[in-house]
Amino acid sequence: MKKALFILFTLHISLFTVQAQIKWNERYQQYIDQYKDIAIEEMQRWKIPASITLAQGIFESGAGQSELARKGNNHFGIKCNGWNGRKIYHDDDAHNECFRAYNSVFESYEDHSRFLVNGQRYRSLFNLKITDYKGWARGLKAAGYATNPAYADRLIELIQLYKLYEYDTAKSADHFMVEHTKNHGVNGISIHPIKIFNKNYYLIARRGDTFRSIGEEVDISYRKIAKYNERNKNDHLTEGEVIWLKKKQKKAPKDYKGRLHYVRQGESMYSIAQSYGIRLKSLYKMNHMSPDDDLLIGQGLKLR
Repeated sequence: MKKALFILFTLHISLFTVQAQIKWNERYQQYIDQYKDIAIEEMQRWKIPASITLAQGIFESGAGQSELARKGNNHFGIKCNGWNGRKIYHDDDAHNECFRAYNSVFESYEDHSRFLVNGQRYRSLFNLKITDYKGWARGLKAAGYATNPAYADRLIELIQLYKLYEYDTAKSADHFMVEHTKNHGVNGISIHPIKIFNKNYYLIARRGDTFRSIGEEVDISYRKIAKYNERNKNDHLTEGEVIWLKKKQKKAPKDYKGRLHYVRQGESMYSIAQSYGIRLKSLYKMNHMSPDDDLLIGQGLKLR
């Protein structure tokens, strides 16, 4: 009996650990989606690998959740040495140390680039290939960027786990994402993370959101956003629903060729169209249906 209880307890702990790890990974991936284009833009300007910038940002800021990140938009743990701007104090290697504070996360990314480019001790790193993320990680540790003895290993692990090295060969950044993220954290305002699917941009509505408030945030006419989502501009938005920021496609991505969506309890043709970024009229047409037809649980719907 005791052995059985021990096994159940162990399984429970293991499940909890796995669930926590999944949640942790999702937070990291969300951070990457939010800031990868700024990292790419900084790479093209300063020749610092985007993978290194992202890995440092994740590690130093706890994927944007550290006290320095939340209170001072400092995502790279850069201290006040030679700094004349706003400051924030935090316990690090010593008590109540001075760190740089920024008006936005974008400013933190820009200052991180200048910090490395202008730092004499990091000069040799710029002789490395842009794709040599291992050399950069070890070089940063050797130059004294961080005191953690495993700093280089942690950066390399993050880069390999999330395939951040793929961004080191990017030809260009997504400027829509860059412009959106420039205002992240300005005056303490937390903006919606924007994601990409089916050649379109979308965000997830929060409680209290309206088409007008979203439009003001992303600098797109709220009337247009409502139209893109096949809604009235004054419609009430529900927390958790998908809001598209450009006109939806007529079909789902090519990966969905030959695949069906099986209708679940509570779904409608509209909610399904929104999930895949498909125009409602197109979804009806693909399935030879009309708005008068009943939608049945378990019914298979073509997506392209």
